[in-house]
Amino acid sequence: MSTTAPRNSPRPKLPNGVRIYAISDIHGCAHLLEQMFAVIDADMANSRPYRAIEVFLGDYIDRGPDSRRTLDLLIGRSRRRNTVFLKGNHEAYFTSVLEDPARATEWFKFGGLQTVMSYGVSAAPGLGRDEQLDLVRELTSAMPPEHIAFLRQLRPTFTCGDFFFVHAGVRPGIPLSEQRESDLLWIRDEFLQSKRRFGKYVVHGHTPVRQAELLENRANIDTGAYATGNLTLLSIQGNSMLAI
Repeated sequence: MSTTAPRNSPRPKLPNGVRIYAISDIHGCAHLLEQMFAVIDADMANSRPYRAIEVFLGDYIDRGPDSRRTLDLLIGRSRRRNTVFLKGNHEAYFTSVLEDPARATEWFKFGGLQTVMSYGVSAAPGLGRDEQLDLVRELTSAMPPEHIAFLRQLRPTFTCGDFFFVHAGVRPGIPLSEQRESDLLWIRDEFLQSKRRFGKYVVHGHTPVRQAELLENRANIDTGAYATGNLTLLSIQGNSMLAI
């Protein structure tokens, strides 16, 4: 499916020669990510943009079946392509669990158990505090150090031309340079219901929608891959946007 941006207002634009491919909320669906890499590779082979940037909007882990393979693919991609990796709320929560294993109980409630199992570590809900501590130790031992480094080095936002890329969204009325990270990673209703302009056109994920929404002030490209099997790729060049 393809969608173009609304036309009844000035359209946001990237610098000349730049093409961006954006993907959000992979959630351990490594097989879908590989498909999107093939789409990007074919598109670049056909059109050869002057400068291509692949922007990933966070939530690489949890919920889906293969967080480990997903991180392997993303790290491998970073060695061959111009990539930008943003932090999602799931990565933020995971790193907090590494610091405080007592938070593992909450992490399991929104998909952490699938991440643990993807590293070959056995786990079950309802663990006691000591068991949680042992589990987190076992998990960190099972994870390649580059995976932990990757998750700890993610950035909160990325700006290019008239576009502002972020995981969840922004708080309306606050300059983009003054946004709190908690809003960038977690915000929903205040942002989603706002009709105002945010200073730049915001591309985000975090809140699943049936199909990509390209609106006047923002684009939501989280199509719930782990539940729907649909991982959306947004291609942007000049003032044209195409969601696949």
